[in-house]
Amino acid sequence: MKKCHRCSKPATLHITEIREGVVQELHLCESCAQDYLENTDSPEPSEDFDPIHEKLSEYEVDEELAELDQNECPNCGITFREFRSQGRLGCPHDYVAFEHELMPLLENIHGEVQHCGKFPKRAPDASQRQYQLIKLRNELRGAVEQENYEEAARLRDEIQTIENELNAEQT
Repeated sequence: MKKCHRCSKPATLHITEIREGVVQELHLCESCAQDYLENTDSPEPSEDFDPIHEKLSEYEVDEELAELDQNECPNCGITFREFRSQGRLGCPHDYVAFEHELMPLLENIHGEVQHCGKFPKRAPDASQRQYQLIKLRNELRGAVEQENYEEAARLRDEIQTIENELNAEQT
């Protein structure tokens, strides 16, 4: 269990920030987290925090964020600024509209950009195979992009086998 950066109590709030490609973590206990949330001041810097570098790049970051905040989903109209303030996307198309901004965020939070967790036990076998097909097709696309044609051929054959099984069950 992590300890609070401000005191020695167990941390209950864990904040991860990425600043210019550098990951900074802040762990706070309940009372320090309350203070942090009530005050808009930034948290106490971690050991590897460089305030001089931070001040020098502040203008660049503000300019970059202003440019990113202008991005808008053509389907629902939500801007990246609205997503950042609300923490919620407006529609499934936002994943495409904000792909370049979301991918590093999702990878940092989840360690992956594609769901690779469990399925509900009651999920039909056919839907599990559909998921497997999607996963294999993505792997096939990656193998072709990397010009790994032997792996691509193996994946193609595996996809055809599953598709044939699904077609046989539907008839």
